[in-house]
Amino acid sequence: MMDIVEAKHVAEYRIWLRFEDGSNGEVDLASELDGPIFEPLRDPSYFRRFSVNPDLGTIAWPNGADFAPEFLYSKVHVTA
Repeated sequence: MMDIVEAKHVAEYRIWLRFEDGSNGEVDLASELDGPIFEPLRDPSYFRRFSVNPDLGTIAWPNGADFAPEFLYSKVHVTA
């Protein structure tokens, strides 16, 4: 499974994520905050207000913004 089970703010727009399969790593979402739903997340204090939504299996913000867990999983598992 690719669901996120734990998440911690690291710095700026970087978040450490742990997935159901035990894999983990950091993602930098700075370049992903495009569009009206993500605009509030450009404020660093608002960006830190995410939480793990177990129903969605991903991180989400109070305004309803979220990223698909598959997308975040692929960002953590980038192969060089």
